[in-house]
Amino acid sequence: MTNDVSYTTEEIAKLLKISKLTVYDLIKKGDLPAYRVGKQMRIDAADLEAYKARSREGRMPPAAAPASSGSSRPEAVFSPGSRPLVITGQDISLDMLAKHLEKQAPGVRPLRSYVGSLDSLISMYRGESDIVSTHLLDGDTGEYNIPYIRKLLVGFSYIVVHLLTRNAGLYVPRGNPKGLRSWGDLAQPGLRIANREKGSGARVLLDEQLRLHGIAPGSIASYEAEESSHMGVAGKVAAGEADVGIGIEKAASIVGGVDFIPLIRERYDLVMLKKPDNREWIEAVRRILQSDAFLGELRSIGGYDLTETGKVLLET
Repeated sequence: MTNDVSYTTEEIAKLLKISKLTVYDLIKKGDLPAYRVGKQMRIDAADLEAYKARSREGRMPPAAAPASSGSSRPEAVFSPGSRPLVITGQDISLDMLAKHLEKQAPGVRPLRSYVGSLDSLISMYRGESDIVSTHLLDGDTGEYNIPYIRKLLVGFSYIVVHLLTRNAGLYVPRGNPKGLRSWGDLAQPGLRIANREKGSGARVLLDEQLRLHGIAPGSIASYEAEESSHMGVAGKVAAGEADVGIGIEKAASIVGGVDFIPLIRERYDLVMLKKPDNREWIEAVRRILQSDAFLGELRSIGGYDLTETGKVLLET
């Protein structure tokens, strides 16, 4: 029955006790054969066991053989000449970008990894991701992303392209019973917060504002409790389990029972490494970002400022 069992990338990550990005890296290198079922990536149990056996014996993986015409196995994700392209980040605009890339860059197969901004940049440094999205505020300069990119990608050649601008701020219960209006109001005694995970842009935004306003993180109840998405944070506030949360406006418009207090306009940018093999798909990304079709889809969602979408902010 082993041949009938397959796993998602999330399940493989748990079984091997590694990150999902590392699983993608193994797929990219050909160590773990993968195929697509609908929108989902699958790895057969037999291929997982073969990988584990090779790892134990220290052997390099053999080249993947094409499936026979009589095979019932789904079509392989990576046809000859194609390569996987890992896109990190959680905004829906990235899912749209992946869809357009799949149509307009036939030599690549986009894979989505839903990790935070700081972890995304670290994954790029490690060679685990290809298109990184980031919205990290440097509190000392008031600048988004560039200070972090310069520090983390030392020695790399890269291009930073603007994707969109959006509002970030506070989620509060309907009617704002605590009267929260500014970052400084987070010093209010007894406040319970729904926090994001370390490495996320929202967590960096909160920590930078707490630092700038002289507020000790430990003074805010439930600061250590973490949610993995804007929707999760807004949901905690709506359910009455927290008095405040940090996130983007879009989630507040989806989750009922939450008001949004806009406090900052955050820049959401893409980072791509400039390598000879990347040139064609980087150009495809830039064309897509400025295309009427892509921009029209984003405008239909609402809540985004697309004035500078596709603008090159930095190139090394």
